[in-house]
Amino acid sequence: MFLYIKAYRLRAKISVPKMSEMTGIPIRTIEALEKRGDCLVSNALKIAQALGITLNDLLVSPADEKT
Repeated sequence: MFLYIKAYRLRAKISVPKMSEMTGIPIRTIEALEKRGDCLVSNALKIAQALGITLNDLLVSPADEKT
């Protein structure tokens, strides 16, 4: 299961340092999560909340979203 953290972060125009500030997750951890595409549910929830999306949204590429 791959999480599209970076794609949604870029779509929201949020930098990694800002995401770190918003979530309390260290910058290096966010960078690693974006590369791996997986993370703890607790971190995924923090990220989704910061981006204003649901946890389920992170499972679907923003490019694949139906409008």
